[in-house]
Amino acid sequence: MLLTALLFGGMTLFSFGFAAVLFNVFDAPVARKGIRGTFPFYYLWVIVAASLAGSATLFVNAVAGFLLIGIALSTAYARQVLMVQINAATDSGDKNSFKWLHSVSVAIQLLQIGVAGWAVVLLA
Repeated sequence: MLLTALLFGGMTLFSFGFAAVLFNVFDAPVARKGIRGTFPFYYLWVIVAASLAGSATLFVNAVAGFLLIGIALSTAYARQVLMVQINAATDSGDKNSFKWLHSVSVAIQLLQIGVAGWAVVLLA
């Protein structure tokens, strides 16, 4: 339960707090560089936390365990494939591709937060 709550809280804080603070504190180019540099570590943290929480939870609540493992797997996709595509679109100045890929990334992240919250409820 604690790992799952930590995952949910960390994902929520990063998504709704960290990026907003960076853009409020720093100029846009510096904030973008900070966000871009942070995402690989954030995604790795989510993969590890969701994997550990999912593995531990499988024996207590199989549905919650599989949901958490799904978060880990979808984050691995986001880190290894989607993030690379987003960075390439940014570097090449392809604003349309960036907007589409970023929208997909945001949708995945919001879905993951909802799933992590659901797992917390299932374990409560």
